[in-house]
Amino acid sequence: MVLVWWGNQTIITHFILLGFGELHGMQMFLFILFLILYIFTMMTNFLTVLLILADQHLHTPMYFFLGNLSCLEMMYSSTILPKMLDSLLTGEKSISFKGCITQFYFFASLGSTECCLLSVMSYDRFLAICKPLHYATAMRIACCIRLAAFSWINGTVFTSVYLVLLLQLSFCGPSEIDHFFCESLPLIKLSCSDTTLAKYAISVLAYIFTFPPFILTFMSYIFILKTILRIPSRTGRQKAFSTCSSHLIVVTFFYGTITVVYLMPETEGKKNPSKLFSLLYTVLPSLLNPLIYTLRNKDVKEALKKLLGRFWKKRFLLCI
Repeated sequence: MVLVWWGNQTIITHFILLGFGELHGMQMFLFILFLILYIFTMMTNFLTVLLILADQHLHTPMYFFLGNLSCLEMMYSSTILPKMLDSLLTGEKSISFKGCITQFYFFASLGSTECCLLSVMSYDRFLAICKPLHYATAMRIACCIRLAAFSWINGTVFTSVYLVLLLQLSFCGPSEIDHFFCESLPLIKLSCSDTTLAKYAISVLAYIFTFPPFILTFMSYIFILKTILRIPSRTGRQKAFSTCSSHLIVVTFFYGTITVVYLMPETEGKKNPSKLFSLLYTVLPSLLNPLIYTLRNKDVKEALKKLLGRFWKKRFLLCI
């Protein structure tokens, strides 16, 4: 910890990310594990974006939003994992105050954007299944661009206001963050100023900016399930449900783990297992999302076959 005197106060210039210090003997194993996860995350999401750009059949609203989600997941992983990998490999757990705030800003901004993107994707599926005759008109390319832009802007605005409130706090006491990245709740606990107003304001902001997307997602799937259940043929029901089941899995996983992290209280003698559940909504979704969408999607698998076919054809011609 580095302290600087400012008037009559000491100001922290560095924090210590404790990470997985309790698993001291497993640092190299964890480094290899998270390195593999990071590489696969970047590869699968990049491949998803590449397929969507390369195949004309995937130039639809659903895949446009999926491409946005894959770009977001690459940025999300790169916000958290490189610093974690460096800490596991070198044992250097220190992070500057500016670096910590920057990491928090991008993590919170991208997380808020993901909430909005998931709600937009659920709205897209709602229109496609419940209002098929209006789908082409409602989801024109200009509308898709506006919805995607709104999602990114909403996340940025929310986090900017959040950040202003966080920077009003003073950090002059303990500097150890019992987490593997700079997350808001552990940061606020380290403040030596009164955090009552900040906690209240942040809770209100989080409610305003993230609860409406959750409600939109939830309501969209209620209407989707009602519509699917009214389809007379079993084949029709299965086909309709298969188009949105992947998204439903992703949404349930994302919101389920976030709910556990932020709503499960700590009790005496037993810490909230937030680090474990934080892994479930920060690291794993970025890897699983493209796999879930591609493995359960015939269009994406066909696009992958075509891309691989063109690649091997070019290699064969070059060899000749």
